[in-house]
Amino acid sequence: MFLAIVFLIITILAVIGGIREMKRMNLFAVGFSFVTVLVFGFFSIMTLYSLITTGEGAPVSTH
Repeated sequence: MFLAIVFLIITILAVIGGIREMKRMNLFAVGFSFVTVLVFGFFSIMTLYSLITTGEGAPVSTH
């Protein structure tokens, strides 16, 4: 749960940074921001969705 929240914060900061870099026309930074939002955002949103719908967080290994 904590990791999902940290990744959500990273995603929000990447969105803010991407918007700022679009204004500066720094397309390399915008690309990295877009990839960061895709990866970290997907993980954090899906983990929080799983927590809300099933009551469990990310899948845990049962070894």
